[in-house]
Amino acid sequence: MGLKKSKDKTKAKHSKKTIISLSLFLGPGVILALIFFLAPVILTIALSLTDMDYRFNWDFVGFQNFIDIAHDFLIGMVIKNTLVYVGFTLAFFNIGLALLLSLLTTSISERSGTFFRLIWMLPRLTPSVVYGLLWLWIFDSTRFGLLNSVREMLFGNVEPLDFLSQHPMVVIILANGFVGASFGMILFTSAIKSIPRDYLYAASVDGAGWFFKVRKVILPLLKWQILFTTAYQTLSLLTSFEYILIITDGGPVFSTEVWALYTYHNAFENFRFGFGASLSLILVIIGLVASLIYLKIFKFKEMIQEPRIEVDA
Repeated sequence: MGLKKSKDKTKAKHSKKTIISLSLFLGPGVILALIFFLAPVILTIALSLTDMDYRFNWDFVGFQNFIDIAHDFLIGMVIKNTLVYVGFTLAFFNIGLALLLSLLTTSISERSGTFFRLIWMLPRLTPSVVYGLLWLWIFDSTRFGLLNSVREMLFGNVEPLDFLSQHPMVVIILANGFVGASFGMILFTSAIKSIPRDYLYAASVDGAGWFFKVRKVILPLLKWQILFTTAYQTLSLLTSFEYILIITDGGPVFSTEVWALYTYHNAFENFRFGFGASLSLILVIIGLVASLIYLKIFKFKEMIQEPRIEVDA
């Protein structure tokens, strides 16, 4: 009986030490998460139910902000701009170009591939303002802009092209796409390098060419990385607006006004903090829905199983 009590006391002491150790280990992270993640979410929800403006009065209005969003005459254009911006940037650059760059740079010598990836990463290391001003110079409407200078060298004395005013959405897609592709490029490159060489050697012995190995060996093994990059970059594009703010500021005539930038303009330029909080809350919901859709499309449950390589008979 005494031995049993001694064992119980030992177990109790061990459990107490374990709880203390876990508290000390996880405590700082939990506190930071509560302060910087949970608290802002609660404040945003509370703020979205008020009509707070520059006077900072917490006047409760219920769901009036969301009703105002539904009746906002600009909201249709903002949704369309957001879909075009996110869809084209994601498909052609953040996923498409990133995957192409990773495949090409891993198909050449290691030194050349590393050097090319380092060069492509330079915009990522450049301050946002400098990078935005670079694109403004490229598409400057005078003859001193890079695009118009090249046109003048090739075709002589031609009328300068005001590309920034005529095709502003193309400009912001290019600006965000070229810098955004670097994230997927690094991730896909790491994944490709981690593929066992035996798979590729076996495909080469069977007479498979580069395209066949990419389609039947590499891409099936990159499914998880493609899902993660697609979901992450979708959320990133939905919330990013810094390059748009620098290059076009949503213009001309709201033609590049995306949802995140519209939220910023309402909250911090028009001082409609409650309305801006409602817009940001809707953006969070859109991001969650998009993530669930991606998990369904990519068949997440199948991906966590052992990958299978499909080979034609």
